[in-house]
Amino acid sequence: MPAWSTAERKLWRPARRSLLRGAAGGAALVASAGLPAWAKPIRAAAAAGGRRRPDSLPFPHLPAGTATMNEIEHIVVLIMENHSFDNLLGMVPLQVPGRERVDGLKLRGTKVANFNLDADGKIVYAQPARSPCQLDGEPSQSWNASHESYGNGRNNGFVRASGPVAMRFWDQTVLPFTYSLVEHFPLGERFFCSTLAQTYPNRRFFFCGTASGLTATDKATFSVPAANGTIFDRLDEHHIDFGIYYQDLASWLIVPHVTTPPGRTARMKHMDQFYSDVAAGRLPRFTFLDPNYTTTSEENPQDIQLGERFMSKVVHALMEAPTWKNTALFITYDEHGGYYDHVPPPRAIRPDSIDPIPVPGTWVGPMTATASGSR
Repeated sequence: MPAWSTAERKLWRPARRSLLRGAAGGAALVASAGLPAWAKPIRAAAAAGGRRRPDSLPFPHLPAGTATMNEIEHIVVLIMENHSFDNLLGMVPLQVPGRERVDGLKLRGTKVANFNLDADGKIVYAQPARSPCQLDGEPSQSWNASHESYGNGRNNGFVRASGPVAMRFWDQTVLPFTYSLVEHFPLGERFFCSTLAQTYPNRRFFFCGTASGLTATDKATFSVPAANGTIFDRLDEHHIDFGIYYQDLASWLIVPHVTTPPGRTARMKHMDQFYSDVAAGRLPRFTFLDPNYTTTSEENPQDIQLGERFMSKVVHALMEAPTWKNTALFITYDEHGGYYDHVPPPRAIRPDSIDPIPVPGTWVGPMTATASGSR
């Protein structure tokens, strides 16, 4: 277990008026004091019974690529690995002043009341993990296990799918920096991963807006093209500068031919370059960050405090940069990692007409085609 210094354990208190959109366990949301301009048309459409469709625009009267939040000049996205909201932030309403209304875990007396039943019908309650090192079994986020956990919207199959380890969670005592972010910045408690599956399908959704039917983290992803292009194609189309910074590997490489356009490979740099670029005020308009997928991504069986230290280094580098006042940071997780969450995800809009592609041992049925993932 890494030792935290006294300074690191102090509650982190940046100005509340800062523009960081930082949150863990789902995605960054909007400022707590009302919706920003870009979100109001979405709320209006929902109130009128409408639904945003794939590739729709928040302001239909404006062409794609039109800047509508001029105070935000730089967007940074950090995607970590394999944790649900309850698994990392379920104790927020019980431990963070001012966040009592966050929909997290519930207490009955002095014990957490949330539970699932095992295969024998025995109650298994959510309980604190014994260590920040995830060494007592790995929950499964495979297609089959995720859908069994989802239980057609009941979220009651986590223990049957992965065993009691799925009910473990961490709190403020283990994740002081993450909880300090929650205390001071907006938190997205109703964001879900895109599909009830593993890392590659969900990262393909982020990069491409669809997994193109992929259901597993396997070599098939490298042969399935991005039929409608990628977010990086859109950035190029609108002449928006972007950069990819990685610790050990760049996850956008799971998309075939993503670096084919001229100049793309040069946009991929090591994380050491990120810190020097940020300090020098050379932050691109859009930045995507990759942790080390062996040590700092927080994926099982890693020590999640190493991931939190990496997150802290990124946040402090941005806050000390000359571009800070015009920067928005989004911290999220690609999927739930098999860990329990009590909020059932809503059914999602189909991104395209491609059906899920089964892999050996995967069951694909009618309930899976449009199910969303863990929040």
